[in-house]
Amino acid sequence: MADADTTPLMRQYREIKRGYPQAILFFRVGDFYEMFDDDAREASALLAIALTSRDKSSADPIPLCGVPHHAAQGYIAKLLRAGRTVALCEQVEDPKLAKGIVRREVVRLYTPGTLIDTEFLAPGETNYLAAVRFARPVSPKESLVIGLSGLDVTTGEFWVMEFEGEGARQQVHDELARSEPRELLYSEQDEDVSSVTAGLPGPRLCARPSGFFDAEEAEALLQGHFGVHTLDGFGCRGLTAGLGAAGAVWRYIRETQPTASLGHIRRIQRRWDRETMHLDGATIRNLELVRPLGCGEAGQAVDSTVLSVLDRTSTAMGSRLLRDWLVHPLLDRKAIEARLDAVAELKDRVRQRVAIRAALRTVQDIARLSSRMTLGVAGPRECLALKLSLAALPEVHGQLASFSSPLLAGLKEGWDDCSDVHDAIERCIDPGAPMSAREGNVIREGYDAHVDELRKARTEGKGWIAALESKERERTGIESLKVRYNQVFGYYIEITKANLSKVPADYMRKQTLVNAERFMTMELKDLEEKVLGAESKLLAREDELFVRLRERVAEEVPRLQAVAQALATLDVLTSLAEIASLNRYVRPTIDETGLLRIREGRHPVVERLSPDLTFVPNDTLLDTDGNRLLILTGPNMAGKSTYLRQVALIALMAQVGSFVPATEAHIGLVDRIFTRVGASDNLAAGRSTFMVEMVESAQILHCATSKSLILLDEIGRGTSTYDGLSIAWAIAEFIHDRERLGARTLFATHYHEMTQLQSLRDGIRNYRVDVQERGDDVVFLRKIVPGGADRSYGIHVAKLAGLPTSVIERAQEVLMSLEQPDQAIDASPTLPERDRPGPSLPQPHPLIDEVRQIDLFSITPLDALNRLAELQKRAGRA
Repeated sequence: MADADTTPLMRQYREIKRGYPQAILFFRVGDFYEMFDDDAREASALLAIALTSRDKSSADPIPLCGVPHHAAQGYIAKLLRAGRTVALCEQVEDPKLAKGIVRREVVRLYTPGTLIDTEFLAPGETNYLAAVRFARPVSPKESLVIGLSGLDVTTGEFWVMEFEGEGARQQVHDELARSEPRELLYSEQDEDVSSVTAGLPGPRLCARPSGFFDAEEAEALLQGHFGVHTLDGFGCRGLTAGLGAAGAVWRYIRETQPTASLGHIRRIQRRWDRETMHLDGATIRNLELVRPLGCGEAGQAVDSTVLSVLDRTSTAMGSRLLRDWLVHPLLDRKAIEARLDAVAELKDRVRQRVAIRAALRTVQDIARLSSRMTLGVAGPRECLALKLSLAALPEVHGQLASFSSPLLAGLKEGWDDCSDVHDAIERCIDPGAPMSAREGNVIREGYDAHVDELRKARTEGKGWIAALESKERERTGIESLKVRYNQVFGYYIEITKANLSKVPADYMRKQTLVNAERFMTMELKDLEEKVLGAESKLLAREDELFVRLRERVAEEVPRLQAVAQALATLDVLTSLAEIASLNRYVRPTIDETGLLRIREGRHPVVERLSPDLTFVPNDTLLDTDGNRLLILTGPNMAGKSTYLRQVALIALMAQVGSFVPATEAHIGLVDRIFTRVGASDNLAAGRSTFMVEMVESAQILHCATSKSLILLDEIGRGTSTYDGLSIAWAIAEFIHDRERLGARTLFATHYHEMTQLQSLRDGIRNYRVDVQERGDDVVFLRKIVPGGADRSYGIHVAKLAGLPTSVIERAQEVLMSLEQPDQAIDASPTLPERDRPGPSLPQPHPLIDEVRQIDLFSITPLDALNRLAELQKRAGRA
């Protein structure tokens, strides 16, 4: 950092900068925010603005860049998206009145997880600040405990969780994948934080001192805020790691927003992972619930997610709640039925549903608006938005009057129109009020007599002075009497010395001149007070009244939060009803049996993305008896992956409380959905495609239960054919066998040998994707039918992909040779010389004959692995 410039301004800058070393400091200088030194270098690159220097004539000029103060928000948003934080340093005194250097202070610290400004926030997404705390065992009898807490300061939602045991890291990782925090705090001592963040799409990691996570101090802080003697009433009894994480969140908010009032944060909720279906990050990603696979890649449809299909909500609050429901499907049958009852009633009653949705479209984000009232940052327009939103409540309540399903009846009975809040804003705020109270014209005419007088003084002041002058001339008979003004004495009456004998007794002498004298009257003094400074007094009075109203509204935040929750719930239910009606969804039957039966099921996203093509529906039968594991074979591009995903999505949507894309669906409750779909390297962790596949498969085998739903697509393809087949075979047996797992499973594979399992296990059934051959061409019918496929049609897929004809023809020759083990591959195919592959393909290794002699149907998986290890060792010596 350069030290050449020792002017008072730069000394002040560096003193302030020392308090915010990790942030880019926006330093207000006149009409610009300026950045210096390393901040200037970094900001100029990130913001694509010119980098210049201060005092260019110096031997060591200081790097400088700047942005206009009126455009700062856009630049700050860009820096936040780049993962940086910004400290906003303002001039906190009038430069005209300053003695020496203008006093400056940091008034805001912008970090991704603490944003409260609507221009930085996505309306339909939460904005969590999260913290994780590791409580490691101190004795062999203890196990690892990890605390996790999250706070969305824009809505006041504050929660805490704890995870214990061997799977704690994975559970925390999965919860972070569901909540998608913008910022994650962790202790400087927790070097293995990457074990819970690997692969997550972008939370800013922020290390804090270990004292930040002290549970006892956290408990005291939170008790003080909530005004309670114990946190047991919030379900936090026995939490240590969780409260440590919650305390870190609270301290960070206080550190970054020291002046913010946090009265809208009224409780901390303990979340239990056993209350909802546990979805891991891989499943959320593979099913494309909220983000498309390959998000951000060219050509990737932004609306190719389940959320985009189901989200017909009218409000931002509803959109956020729907996302939360989607990644937290319910496990309680009664709660699911309550949602389904409400959706069914809304679906059937079209007129009321349309009216409710029309009313909801006028509702703004009450949750965030009410929080901004408490935080003291809401402007007049936001008050008007809140008033407009509350004005819709009587209409919504009226439309709910005839509904009888328990969930809708509960909303109706607990309804609060907040008419007093609406009326308070209506009386106070002018409908044409500006964004900021500092601009004036905020208070409605007739609301405050003082404001009305000041406005009148501002607009009619000169007329009042002229009228007074005329009146005094008439009263005194002095024609030369004048009312004048100067900056020293203000307004005064000036009378020449020749007319002093006519001066009334109530005139008070103010100044004597050579040829005249100046006087003041009580009436002129009162008028002067009204006219002089009317503008500044008016602005101050309007601001005072507005702040008073905002504080009045802030007192009602608990009611407003309840209204926001009710409207969000109703919005989601009407959205699900609308989608069910538009897309021909049916109500699923929910029970606690192991039956999963779907008739003419469809993929909710794929059918919407291909409106010109007829989606081919398919049936599914899974249970815990004779249809536990379905082995699905067939060519690539025939629809196996789509079929696997649609079965999982129908089960998931049913437990969200949504109708489903089918003509009939019976869903036995699923406690978890696991997906092992697709292949990808994890180079950062040093893992190959096959290693990633095996790690994810191991997680499934360790964590699934007999009530889980498992989707496996091409297990074992990342290694050699025989290794892959052996592993896939052993995994299928493990999942199938009741004494080990017995979970409902769809297993797609190209290993046709696995179809033999149907004759060896009573709960395995073979299905295939039907194909119609027309000469040398193949038509994929996308219909799932009983039986196993005997071919993969890979060469036909290659042909569709556009491989050269010579390559396709040669592949067919090689395939024919490989399908006849006793016939060697012809090294001289009948192809042009330029297209010949060159040297002959290697002949099979002698050990292959020994492998062929292994009886796969009698050997156990463990024996198979031991035999494979022996063969591998011998192959290494050969």
